[in-house]
Amino acid sequence: MNFDQLFAHIGQHTLDGLSKGAIYALIALGYTLVYGVLRLINFAHSEVFMVGTFAVLGTWTALGVTGTSSVTMILVYCVAGLIAGALASGGTALAVERIAYRPLRKKNAPSLVFLITAIGVSTVLMEIFGWVLVWLNRDVMGRDPKPFGRLIAGVPTVVEQKVLFKVGDAEVTNIMVIVIVAAIAMMIGLDIFINRTRLGRGVRAVAQNPDTAALMGVNKDRVIMLVFVLGGIMAGGAAMLYNLKLGTTKFDVGFLLGIKAFTAAVLGGIGNLRGALLGGLLLGVVEVYAATLTQSNWEDVAAFVVLVVVLMFRPTGLLGESLGRARA
Repeated sequence: MNFDQLFAHIGQHTLDGLSKGAIYALIALGYTLVYGVLRLINFAHSEVFMVGTFAVLGTWTALGVTGTSSVTMILVYCVAGLIAGALASGGTALAVERIAYRPLRKKNAPSLVFLITAIGVSTVLMEIFGWVLVWLNRDVMGRDPKPFGRLIAGVPTVVEQKVLFKVGDAEVTNIMVIVIVAAIAMMIGLDIFINRTRLGRGVRAVAQNPDTAALMGVNKDRVIMLVFVLGGIMAGGAAMLYNLKLGTTKFDVGFLLGIKAFTAAVLGGIGNLRGALLGGLLLGVVEVYAATLTQSNWEDVAAFVVLVVVLMFRPTGLLGESLGRARA
């Protein structure tokens, strides 16, 4: 355990963890929205995020994006990527709800069937995009590109990373600022939408009591479609920020990130929007601290250990408040 390395640069590690956790938090919002309304863990949400990363990749490639120092062009590229990711992920989430989940809801299928269906949809989406990567690399990799052609895809560089300013001895980069500010802005926007708008009141009403909400004139099917689309839009935003920060994507990019985002949602209190934010940020910081302490890839293990410890003492997560009981 290298505690000297951790405490010597604690500010830098914390900022790195927050920028990493902001992406987890955005993805976690999709899990918590759907669970808050349907009590369904939508494991296909990780692939909704994956689709968004490829939409952003395609958009930036089509625009001929190259690294630039122009603030105006950075904003244009980020907004274009955000719109593309949100449309692709939101559309995918809506399609999954209409094609896979709605028929099961009409038949009052048990929860286990929904869980198996979610895993099946997740696998199908991964394999489709794995095949797309093979097809795109067919000229480069030859007649049998499968072992290599589906591994990874480079994303055009929107902005060259550089240090903007320092907080103590911690360096704050331009990408770090974009990721954290954009993620928090999206999360605040969603929180206002859910807690301050008529559609948001409908979401909370269905989350609290679907039958009573239906008697009050709330269309349950439309609310369910809305939460899937909102979760997809948040995942699309996370996809844009992920591509901006990491610069690569692949067909199974959503697998581990999806598990961690689900962990973040549970850690903060699944079904609670603000809990997803708290859980995501905490998880990111814990991972970076663990990686520094162990100087290895044990950050994944540490994140899940923290989750288990928290749930042992507070099974409902840190905040624990459900979406249906969120204050207006």
